[in-house]
Amino acid sequence: RLTRVAASLHGVALDRPLANRVLPEGAFGAAAQRAALGSCGDVREIPHLGAEPAGPADLEALGAPPPGEPVPAPEWTLHDLRAETGLIEWHVPLPGADRAELDLYRFEDELAVTAGPFRRTRPLPSALRRCDVTGAALRDDALRVRFRPTPGLWPRD
Repeated sequence: RLTRVAASLHGVALDRPLANRVLPEGAFGAAAQRAALGSCGDVREIPHLGAEPAGPADLEALGAPPPGEPVPAPEWTLHDLRAETGLIEWHVPLPGADRAELDLYRFEDELAVTAGPFRRTRPLPSALRRCDVTGAALRDDALRVRFRPTPGLWPRD
């Protein structure tokens, strides 16, 4: 879960994560490992060979899939909702994030987002530099940061 959060926070695309060294059923610790993997979503399981893979033959025995088509990197997207709510939202994709582990902090023209032990600081898009942060919510695997245009800094309609 944290791997997906960290990758998305830093703009790295993940197709389908691989769970390496999966224990066989009945092995000591296999039940706990299965429970942990169950919370990770769609994961390709790679069996435990009993030793580290060494060379092409061992890698082939793992049965790992070949690289597929590149996956587009997750983007932080702006959503202009001024006509409906008077706000602009900046959506930060964070699949697997836990609300209790999230924090955000604005300093001048930057926004720092913390998800668990990971932090990323991004410069604000120019439109958001003239706005105040009014809140945020985690919905549909994205942190939606709400901004309200600062009076006097926006042109009148």
